[in-house]
Amino acid sequence: MAGQRVFPLSCVVQHYAWGKMGSSSEVARLLASNDPLAQIAEDKPYAELWMGTHPRGDAKILDNDISQKTLGQWIAENQDCLGSKELAEKLHLQAPQHYPDANHKPEMAIALTSFQGLCGFRPVEEILTFLKKVPEFQFLIGDAASTQLRQSTSIDAQAVASALRNCFSQLMKSEKKVVVEQLNLLVKRVSQQVSAGNNMEDICGELLLQLHQQYPGDIGCLAIYFLNLLTLKPGEAMFLEANVPHAYVKGDCVECMACSDNTVRAGLTPKFIDVPTLCEMLSYTPTPSKDRLFLPTQSQEDPYLFIYDPPVPDFTIMKMEVPGSVSEYKVLALDSASILLMVEGTVTASTPTAQAAISLQRGGVLFIGANESVSLKLTVPKDLLMFRACCLL
Repeated sequence: MAGQRVFPLSCVVQHYAWGKMGSSSEVARLLASNDPLAQIAEDKPYAELWMGTHPRGDAKILDNDISQKTLGQWIAENQDCLGSKELAEKLHLQAPQHYPDANHKPEMAIALTSFQGLCGFRPVEEILTFLKKVPEFQFLIGDAASTQLRQSTSIDAQAVASALRNCFSQLMKSEKKVVVEQLNLLVKRVSQQVSAGNNMEDICGELLLQLHQQYPGDIGCLAIYFLNLLTLKPGEAMFLEANVPHAYVKGDCVECMACSDNTVRAGLTPKFIDVPTLCEMLSYTPTPSKDRLFLPTQSQEDPYLFIYDPPVPDFTIMKMEVPGSVSEYKVLALDSASILLMVEGTVTASTPTAQAAISLQRGGVLFIGANESVSLKLTVPKDLLMFRACCLL
């Protein structure tokens, strides 16, 4: 049906090894809440729920009146749903300045629960402190590289980046046997101190032991001395420019990114690590952890709407927190297609173009074409939590 521009989606689960197992995963719980026929395997990791048109995760359309089976197929034949011609032209014109390299993959993660992540290189002063306090870390980096890093702080930003790259490369290119030996020494020392009741947080002792338990002998356990540790409360976010090293450590989040599945691994993974490519591509800009925190702005028109608008044209995320006392809520039209995820709540959705109301509950996903508004009627008087990904310029 050509006029149908708002419809529900069935999205693809990715079972990456680092996902939480079975129903302990929010991904699995969202899946089960929205689909009573879903079979959750408790011995299988549920890592990500993909909403979009990526070839490895093209969402299926749950509307029998639409001839196309997937969102990608439908968009290919209904490109006007994406937004105005002016919007498309503006995106195209901006592309060269915003996509300087082939690895462009900005990302944003918004915490659903208490959330921990490693994100971007720490300030040099913090890394130098770890080199003093953690002899095993200093051993792997070496005297020459650590001296270069210390001296670079009195020169300029380019010297700092070069020295930081050298230090990180020294760690990543260390022999596996030597890494395991030094890591085991460090873990043993920290474990003994913790057992004796000593606080080891000055060298990230708790995080080290946690990661080593999950990934014993993994070089990524030592990356904590290079990368900022961010702890987010629900609703707080971190924004990652392209080529910023990061790892999600604990918790659940809503993540939005440019359409790419490219991943160059640094550690904390059972998969192959491409060290030369990794060391070559990273952005070696030290930044305080507080500068990685990204907070939303509240809409002036809608008291329940919070907007996460990063400094890239690829995406914007909207969070809607609607109290259960509000019987009806209107999702406003945008000059952009969007995807809406229902994290909490139960509603019926209606639009001017829909032939019938759409039931939407926890885990439900809705595609909304450009310039389409959606009226949501709460069928259960409980608070709504929704996220909407779109493109605003």
